[in-house]
Amino acid sequence: MFIRCAFFKGQVKPGMEQAFNRHVHETLVPLWTRFPGALEVRVQRQLESDVGDPELAMVLSIRYATREDIARALDSPVRYESREASKALFDMFDGTVFHTVFSAEEFPLPVA
Repeated sequence: MFIRCAFFKGQVKPGMEQAFNRHVHETLVPLWTRFPGALEVRVQRQLESDVGDPELAMVLSIRYATREDIARALDSPVRYESREASKALFDMFDGTVFHTVFSAEEFPLPVA
């Protein structure tokens, strides 16, 4: 199994916490579940030892069965919808956001 993660390193801007959480759960998560081949979408806040970086504010992850599934998802129209939807999220966040792909063995996420 493979996981594509968006790591949010920094913090939500003061006064934006509710809007940020609402946008993540009401907009991004439903959108990300539409990626072709997506098996599961997770939102986790303040991961520490799993990633080895206590400055991570949030990790959004999508699980896929294969790397090929990830490639198909990234070629789908949902990716462009996700980019547009994410712009509002980035405006509420003070820090950096980066994406990467792991195997489940390399990056085992805790059970939600």
